Amino acid sequence: MSTSAVLAALPAVRPWLEDLYRHLHAHPELSMAEHGTAARVVEELRAMDPDGTAFEIGTGLGGTGVTAVLLNGEGPTVLVRADMDGLPVAEDTGLEYASTVTTMNAAGEQVPVMHACGHDTHVATLLASVRLLLAGREHWSGTLVAVFQPAEEQFNGAEAMVAQGLVDAVPRPDVALGQHVLPGPAGSVQVAAGPIMASCDDFRVTLYGKGGHGSAPHTAIDPVVMAASLVMRLQTVIARQVSPQATAVLTVGRIVAGTKTNIIPEHAVLEGTVRTYDDAVARHCLEVIERTARAEALAWGAPDPLVETFDHLPVTDNSPDATAVVRAALGAELGAGQVRDFTPEMGSEDFSELPNAWGVPYCYWGFGAFDADAWAAAEARGSERHDFPDNHSSHFAPELQPTLDTGVRAMVAATMAWVGRPQP
Repeated sequence: MSTSAVLAALPAVRPWLEDLYRHLHAHPELSMAEHGTAARVVEELRAMDPDGTAFEIGTGLGGTGVTAVLLNGEGPTVLVRADMDGLPVAEDTGLEYASTVTTMNAAGEQVPVMHACGHDTHVATLLASVRLLLAGREHWSGTLVAVFQPAEEQFNGAEAMVAQGLVDAVPRPDVALGQHVLPGPAGSVQVAAGPIMASCDDFRVTLYGKGGHGSAPHTAIDPVVMAASLVMRLQTVIARQVSPQATAVLTVGRIVAGTKTNIIPEHAVLEGTVRTYDDAVARHCLEVIERTARAEALAWGAPDPLVETFDHLPVTDNSPDATAVVRAALGAELGAGQVRDFTPEMGSEDFSELPNAWGVPYCYWGFGAFDADAWAAAEARGSERHDFPDNHSSHFAPELQPTLDTGVRAMVAATMAWVGRPQP
């Protein structure tokens, strides 16, 4: 198999891959501030191509985004993507290479930073995949477009790359591929066709009251109590105004109001998200949120609230045909028993913004992060979700191996399903 020929060099690059991953894990950066990570990506790409003839490298797209185009004769064009940003989380893994980074966020606050979502594995495994595909060019034919994307955690990195000209900067792909490290047994992958991750629409409601003294609430219109009432009303939107056959989640994740215990403030702000697999359901929920907020204000004799939406992410909806190709390739490389079904979840991703910019098919899958034997034992007890940390946890620490190898093998196998040359 041509895939096996390309992956034959994996043992030789494994020490470099592991060192690269440790470096990235120890040096995370927040969304749209991935300057060091992007520089390291470019450094590694140039080290693979010292005479500068193999890659067309683009930098600064969407802020800190990096693209690398490898032209290798006639054949399909495959876009492969990794996201680069970390999270404002204080790492508590005990790893020797744990992050101790703190930095200033966009609000001017000093915050810790950690690769709590595993984007360090994505960057490292994609760079390794590109390195192997470059070294094994005689085994495939076509064009590889590698995209190292900023700000997935901020929901706007892919959108920013598209807005700043990605479509014109790289060749049009025939298919786009992406992967994410997830809770599950290391060595395995998770894949499924159709909607696997929800859309996400963030909303903000600013409620206006009338300020006053805490000792005389009857002379004021208290936006804090108004906000509390609205939060409880919004919990019924899904339960009573969305069909039970639809899947949707509405969460209020932030409330800001007041400056002192005995002051009734002038306003309160609520922020939250609506997640669903159906755009019509999302629009309906947002309409109900606005109507409910206005009704709440009216009930209090308060001015109309300001209701805003922002940071939309589309549904991640894997193409059936592309997914069938990827699933077969993953099974052939890893073994059919290592290919699990991706259980659809309400988390959201901006990966699909990239293929959607061209209207091309895509497949996005997961690969497992934790010791396979320990996971199997926990699965037998039904305690795997309790026993292992989820993405975004301060304890999220993927097993170094075979997690990294699996990410490389999966990405190379999936790519070669389109561009691989038949072996003689």
